[in-house]
Amino acid sequence: MLWIKAFHIVFIASWFAGLFYLPRIFVNLAQETETVATARLLLMARKLLRFTTMLAVPAVLLGVWLWLGYGFKGGWMHAKLALVLLVIGYHHACGSLLKKFENGVNKRSHVWFRYFNEVPVLLLAAIVILVVVKPF
Repeated sequence: MLWIKAFHIVFIASWFAGLFYLPRIFVNLAQETETVATARLLLMARKLLRFTTMLAVPAVLLGVWLWLGYGFKGGWMHAKLALVLLVIGYHHACGSLLKKFENGVNKRSHVWFRYFNEVPVLLLAAIVILVVVKPF
């Protein structure tokens, strides 16, 4: 199980790296006015979302494996799984926002995306605290 845990951590860290950077691309897209630069940022965002999704799948599957191996114990685990669902929802929201940029219908400002960019940091911090401290 330690190998599973190690790979789970690697895939989680990699998944979150993508979730940290993709909204930063959105900040730049919301500010960009040049067609060529916008096309390049959209290409970067599409590739990053695809790669991030490929990292999320094994992260979640390995997490399920760990959960089945160790069991569903403690209130901290319920809270952690609720936060994991929020992370998956955030990932999905990134895909939806990218489609809006691709279709030219984004209505949000770069300032909004700067705040949106902080959400995965808060989610990761809360999940790590729950897993390490197990406060309840």
